[in-house]
Amino acid sequence: MTKTPAAGLGLFGKYLTLWVIICMIAGVLIGRFLPFIPEFLGTFEYANVSIPIAILIWVMIYPMMLKVDFQSVKYVGKNPKGLVLTWVVNWLIKPFTMFAIAWFFFYIVFSALIPTELAQDYLIGAVLLGAAPCTAMVFVWSYLTKGNAAYTVVQVATNDLIILALFVPIVGFLLGIGGISIPWATLFLSVVLFVVIPLLGGVLTRVYLIRKKGEEYFTKTFVPKFDNITIIGLLLTLVIIFSFQGTVILEHPLHILLIAVPLIIQTFLIFFIAYGGGWFLKLPHSIAAPAGMIGASNFFELAVAVSIALYGTGSPVALATIVGVLVEVPVMLMLVKIANATKDRFLNRELD
Repeated sequence: MTKTPAAGLGLFGKYLTLWVIICMIAGVLIGRFLPFIPEFLGTFEYANVSIPIAILIWVMIYPMMLKVDFQSVKYVGKNPKGLVLTWVVNWLIKPFTMFAIAWFFFYIVFSALIPTELAQDYLIGAVLLGAAPCTAMVFVWSYLTKGNAAYTVVQVATNDLIILALFVPIVGFLLGIGGISIPWATLFLSVVLFVVIPLLGGVLTRVYLIRKKGEEYFTKTFVPKFDNITIIGLLLTLVIIFSFQGTVILEHPLHILLIAVPLIIQTFLIFFIAYGGGWFLKLPHSIAAPAGMIGASNFFELAVAVSIALYGTGSPVALATIVGVLVEVPVMLMLVKIANATKDRFLNRELD
């Protein structure tokens, strides 16, 4: 119990920011100088979802799903404040602040640097990100902040249901796009691959091993074997994602920086709104931190897939969503540190 969060993460966790930067650079270089690799991996795709990335995300999430005790999930409804906070931030605040901040920077602050037609495309990409709160990666952030795994699952699961109903209307409203076509197969497949399958795998493994060898073996012997698997999965995922867009990123270095500015501001703003809201509502840190992470991060798998399906791989819209991936991991790691450093502000708070 005396270990610091960094110590508990081991070699990969202690220097995660460094590994993330190395993997981003490696991915870009692979895409630029070894294009046959992403081309080959790109052939393994279904409904615009990359199967290799889906498998790696499953590898990331499965170890965390092992820790979900469904005996505690059924008690989540007794304290719905964390869920309501997540819903309000994600659907009544986040899409609209994303639109406002992106519009202000692309059309006003950077108007001399970004042509109007490109500003519109970048705005579309930003809104696609803002209308898709995090689903898969939030389990990583929840894990790094020692969030309540059972409660995080419910927060994410309800978000997925709301995405199905509100993603298209919100994007259409904000951008004034009539009859926008969203690849529903991509959306449903993403939810199944990134949430349902690893959740079922974790639950079935947990139930089987506890019945077979007991809870002590499961918690003290089996689960620790996966301590670094989540981080390794994250790093390999980054290599693949950035290999797909390596050439595009190298060809637009200035615009990438310009797109990143409003995305970073939005990320910090939404985190502090949700995290601060958790403190105001007197939620425990294990609920407030994941709530902040869900709002701050994006379902970039969906945003990237939709942008490519609607506008093409090399489109400015797709580039904007890729920049979302580029800035998200380092910024989210900063927010993880902030959440962990302020944990004492949430002392002596428990779920009712």
